[in-house]
This record gives sequence, structure tokens and C-alpha cells, in this order.
Amino acid sequence: MRTIRKVRRAARRSSKDYSNWAGPKAATYRKQAEELVALAPDVIVSSGSFSTGTLLQVTHTVPVVFTIVPDPVGSGFVDSLAQPGGNATGFMQFEYGLSGKWLELLKKIAPGVTRALVLRDAAITAGIGQFAIIQSVATSAGVDVRPVNLRDADEIERAITAFARSPNGGLIVTASASSAIHRDLIIALAARHKLPAVTSNVFSSPPAAWSPMEPILMTSFGGRLAMSIASSRARSPLIFPCKLRLNTS
Repeated sequence: MRTIRKVRRAARRSSKDYSNWAGPKAATYRKQAEELVALAPDVIVSSGSFSTGTLLQVTHTVPVVFTIVPDPVGSGFVDSLAQPGGNATGFMQFEYGLSGKWLELLKKIAPGVTRALVLRDAAITAGIGQFAIIQSVATSAGVDVRPVNLRDADEIERAITAFARSPNGGLIVTASASSAIHRDLIIALAARHKLPAVTSNVFSSPPAAWSPMEPILMTSFGGRLAMSIASSRARSPLIFPCKLRLNTS
């Protein structure tokens, strides 16, 4: 243990950490990615598909460790889960087939649901893929599913408001940066129209934002993330830790 502590102290003294938050504007991502790469870091840790994709356009040599990426293979970030190749590796948000479970879980928390509005980002492969999985189990679950683009706030509001005019509806919010950007709007609309919802992430807004009478199921990956980069080429397989949490309060 003493040796481990010495190594950690030495690492802290000899390392420098840089942090950038690009915010919701896509135009700032490439500029900040170029600034990070220009610092010649030993490794860059990215969060989400958009920032990871931008970084991999800017550098093919600096190791990139990504987190919260639903479909790294489909997005072209890695060659395969077992052998990522290139200069990227990291952590999947969840196993891709889990998307189908969201519809099953929506039926468990709200058995009367016969219609589901699926909020997904059609501009990314993960958004298309997640909806395809949900759609594949919809018939057996007895639920009619309809996709809505997550990119535009006005479209989200119009779609949810129109959807809520008919009974027995519920929401599924798939995993993407857009769902986080529009989280307050989605929460407000779900609460206003009393729609049960399943989300891919635990929104950071307080549970009080949801009506206590409406069940909300939230899934998220959990636990501390840790990995080492042995060389400038990513060779470590991907990891996709996941846990489920049910919130009905």
C-alpha cells in the first residue's frame, strides 16, 4: 500500500490536467478539440459521441478514452469491441440490446401504456439503432411506437403536446447529448402532461420536478471508471458497466 501511495503522489506531481466544456453549441467543439490536441497531452478523455467524433477527426495519434458512447462501432470510433484499433478505446454507455428493455420497463411501471413516443437523435447512428431495437419489440409488447427528433426544442414540444392529447401514452428518452441538452424541457412536458417515462440517463434535475403520481424509470451506467493506456495505440477492449435504478417517488 505504501508503494501504491508513493506512485500516486508522484503521478500527481508530474501530471497536468486540462478540462474543457464545449457546451450545447456544436460550432465550439472542433475549436476546443484542436486546442486540446495542440497541448500535446498523453491522453484525452471525452464524453459522448459528438465530442469523441470531433476529437478523432482532429487527431489520429493522441489516445482518446471515451465515455457515455452508446454505439462506438456503428459510429466508426473503433473497429470492434474486442479490438478497437486506431487511437480510441473506452466505455460503452450500455449494451446495445438494452434499448429494447426500456419499452418492457415502461409497460411494467405503466401497464396501461399502448403508445410510446421515442425521443431520439436521428443524426447519429446510436439514435437510429436504439429506435430500431425498440421498434423490433414493440409488436410483442402491444405498443405502437413513434420516433421524434431530439435536436429541435420546438419539435419536441409540439410532438409531446400533440401526443399527450390521446390517452395511454408514455415516453422513452434514448441516449444522446441532445437528450441532456433538452432535459429540462422534456421533464417539464412529461410532468405537465402526466406522461410516464423511461430515460436512458438519470437527469440531474431534482426528482421533485416529476409528479409523485407518475412513475419514472431511469437507467444509468454507474461506478468509477478507470483504465490505463499502455501505448499511443488503443488496444484495450471496451467496457460497458450498467446498473438499473427504479424511481417511483
